[in-house]
Amino acid sequence: MDYVSNRLKVYYVSLFEITKLHTDFVHVVTSSKKLYKNLAEAVLLALDEIVNQNKYADKVLERVLKSNPKWGARDRAFIAETVYDIVRHQRLLMVLTQEITGFSAIQDWVGLYLLQQGYEIPNWAIFEHIHPVDFQEVNQKIENFTSPAILQSYPDWLYTRLENELGKSRWDKEAAFLNQPADVFLRVNTLKVNSNKLVALLADEGIHAETVKPLPYTLRLLKRQNVFRSAYFRLGYFEVQDWSSQQVVPLLNPEPGMRVIDACAGAGGKTLHMAALMKNKGKIIAMDTEAWKLKILMERANRAGITIIEPRVIESTKTIKRLYDSADCLLTDVPCSGLGVIRRNPDTKWKLTDEAIERTRAIQQEILQNYNQVVKKGGTFVYATCSILPSENENQVNAFIDQNESYDLINTRTIYPSESGADGFFMALMKQQN
Repeated sequence: MDYVSNRLKVYYVSLFEITKLHTDFVHVVTSSKKLYKNLAEAVLLALDEIVNQNKYADKVLERVLKSNPKWGARDRAFIAETVYDIVRHQRLLMVLTQEITGFSAIQDWVGLYLLQQGYEIPNWAIFEHIHPVDFQEVNQKIENFTSPAILQSYPDWLYTRLENELGKSRWDKEAAFLNQPADVFLRVNTLKVNSNKLVALLADEGIHAETVKPLPYTLRLLKRQNVFRSAYFRLGYFEVQDWSSQQVVPLLNPEPGMRVIDACAGAGGKTLHMAALMKNKGKIIAMDTEAWKLKILMERANRAGITIIEPRVIESTKTIKRLYDSADCLLTDVPCSGLGVIRRNPDTKWKLTDEAIERTRAIQQEILQNYNQVVKKGGTFVYATCSILPSENENQVNAFIDQNESYDLINTRTIYPSESGADGFFMALMKQQN
């Protein structure tokens, strides 16, 4: 099978969730599903803000889904899943609608997508260019596309950069997989409950999960559901945290009684993870440049029953200097491109620029060179990103090691989405010599 045909099959599975692979679209519309105008309008509103106004998809959807209290769980799922899937594949949809109808406005993307999903498209003005569409013509158009960046819906510059850095074979796998919807993983708060007990408690609420190796406290939802409404979430029994993200803290291996610094804590997912592994004994200094993120962290810590976290806003280099030679362990989950998590943040593909990646790389190296000095002799240091770019990952760590002879590189790990079924992550463990 040639390259383009492979791409077509991946596209069919990821975008239209077809259970059997075929070479045309006709079978998709086997029975028409009714489309409700208020839901279609919500999708269009959200996409306009995301695409035309450059707003963040998660924030837009959060606001749109709250705008109508009468929507049920299925309505909200339809809106969210439709918006995210169209954002994932917006370049291909844009090219297809232009080729087929001569138009390529957002409503045309939505109309074609919904028609291919089996929805009956009513005679609404917003979909005037789409109904009816010859599916054989759609298939023929796709067969004529030779650009993998179009078929997989990535900007040309980004597709090329990832292919150059990862190699064609690796990027072929990741490009397709990163267009799949992401699973939902939970991290069990072992300070309050164990995994088996939580699985049973959630099942009583109609939320079904399974344990996932290798960690004994990781759960995966069998079906996407709003777990934030669970009574056990409010009781602090679990946090939503991807499988890959949960691999970072065990690499650092913080132990009860240690003094640990989380220098890029953000809203604190990994900070809370460290506190649980430390059995809420010792001290964690959670740092970030944004005070509002640390406020959220402390709210989460309170819910989880964690008392060993001290938040500190990074106001200047003096904040870091005051902590020199004080930490047994240091975690830096640094700012990055986020290319490992575009399954859950697909708009990143369209908002990111090459210049932004280079600016971020400069920040990463600055953090590496300056923050490492908080580690005591013999202490450990983990550098982590949610990127799959070597230029943000092993290249950065190697540059740091070359310039800091007092550190030994112990281990590195890259988690690729296509292999793990989870987010893309990189982590490196370094140790300060005695």
